[in-house]
Amino acid sequence: MKNIVLSVLCFALFAGCAVKTTDDLKPTMDKYQTPIGDLYIKVLGHASIMMVFFDNVIYVDPYSSVANYKRLPKASLILITHDHYDHFDIKAIKEILTPQTQVMAPKTVTDKLTGIVQRYQPLANGESAQYKGIRIDAVPAYNIADKDSKGKLYHEPGVGNGYILNFANLRFYIAGDTEVTPEMKNLTNIYVAFLPKNLPYTMSDDMFVQAAIMLEPKFVYPYHYDTIDKASLEKQLQPNIKVK
Repeated sequence: MKNIVLSVLCFALFAGCAVKTTDDLKPTMDKYQTPIGDLYIKVLGHASIMMVFFDNVIYVDPYSSVANYKRLPKASLILITHDHYDHFDIKAIKEILTPQTQVMAPKTVTDKLTGIVQRYQPLANGESAQYKGIRIDAVPAYNIADKDSKGKLYHEPGVGNGYILNFANLRFYIAGDTEVTPEMKNLTNIYVAFLPKNLPYTMSDDMFVQAAIMLEPKFVYPYHYDTIDKASLEKQLQPNIKVK
């Protein structure tokens, strides 16, 4: 069943898995005009995102279960939020990797990249990096309330990252696996937000709406979800925030 779903997804998104260039992909992607150039975005599934900025292909948390990465363009930059298997997938990374690919991730991830990736940079909460005119800010992503059967938070503070990609003054926020945190409340000027929505690992529907209203993005993408009631979310967020 998984292979059937992947094949259908691949056909729908990437023309029968024949697409090899970013120009072929752009018509299937959302386009945003930033002060430093056009940005194209596609949520591939789960927490996996692909962005195209000029000739640069940026992936966030590539995951083999949601896309055939062998058929997608090679990565210029890969951002990994944390080391859970559905976010840090070595198989998917290898399929889009080149010697020039840059990987940015928490230290718990970069410690495992030796001998696999030639160019990588650890980023901790509060640190920033530059890539082709884009400033990338690593921000906290963690649970506050939800714990596993052993009483441990699913995502501990200080371990995983969310990311803000700054295209001059236009800011795109990828929340990572997180609940609504005190640090999130201090984020400002977010134009597009990607917010997770699945209990117990990330946000409930109410948390999602709370986060979106607090951040006030122009557009919000629910991602990392099992089920979604888009009409309900739109009703609670419109007219100021558009659900993508």
